[in-house]
Amino acid sequence: MRTLTGIQPSGALHIGNYFGAIKQMIELQDSDDLFLFIPNYHALTSLKDAKALRENTIDAAITLLALGVDPNKCTFWVQSDVKEVLELYWILSSYTPMGLLERAHSYKDKVAKGLGANHALFSYPVLMAADILLYNAQRIPVGKDQIQHVEITRDIATKFNNEHGEIFTLPEFKIDENVATVPGLDGAKMSKSYGNTINIFCTEKELKKRCSAIVTDSTPLEDPKDPFTCNVFALAKLFLDEAAQEDLIQRYKRGGEGYGHFKMYLKELIWDYFAPHRERRAYYQSHIDEVKDILKQGANKARAIAQENMETIRKTVGIYA
Repeated sequence: MRTLTGIQPSGALHIGNYFGAIKQMIELQDSDDLFLFIPNYHALTSLKDAKALRENTIDAAITLLALGVDPNKCTFWVQSDVKEVLELYWILSSYTPMGLLERAHSYKDKVAKGLGANHALFSYPVLMAADILLYNAQRIPVGKDQIQHVEITRDIATKFNNEHGEIFTLPEFKIDENVATVPGLDGAKMSKSYGNTINIFCTEKELKKRCSAIVTDSTPLEDPKDPFTCNVFALAKLFLDEAAQEDLIQRYKRGGEGYGHFKMYLKELIWDYFAPHRERRAYYQSHIDEVKDILKQGANKARAIAQENMETIRKTVGIYA
């Protein structure tokens, strides 16, 4: 099963990214033909700082490698290193009805939240379709907010296939119902857009500061507390097995500890969990040429498939070659 997934380099990756996507990506390496890329073209819809985008792209690669992405088990590359995706994006645009894009709720939601209404944001689903169809991807792990984009990909591919024969593989979306929405400091979904994140590889001082900023209620220290309404517990349980979760629940119910105690406990959980990954990250930070070589090799693997498919697609639509 060829599975394709990616994570945007629009900012430092946080624990919401890890538990919402990255952890599952790494697990898929052992069971699927995993294609994992860093979609830096997509990031242009929200990040216009050239220096930041360049730095974020390599930092995302370092972070993913540090967390366990194995280039020997998957195809791992940066989107812009395979230019064929832009050619397919344009060809697919010729088969994409305007009404299909006008119904895309992600565009409306992002504009409503303040992102500039531009063509790149509007046509984002077409570029995503090109990402998927270029590599014959069969399964696309997504959050519920991205299901419509996979459905748009299927609609575009079906329209193309109806006119030219079975050229494109129709992908299926995959939702992992066991993946919880990771709350941010304010209890809303953790998101760079909301500024409520805890970065995976922040300093210990910054981690303490972020954990201390988690919103809690005003229950006195000595009183029992409800763990199931607490943002701190919602984050802590991500790092705990069932027995450890139960121990923490009992600490909440006994009283005698304030939220400050639980925040510091959470800080230690996060710091200890990512300790071995910090060592790997330090290695890759001091071996940037090795990281770039890994990405280059991954792009070569991806490009070989892209070029073969584009040869067929160009011939199909009549592009001179």
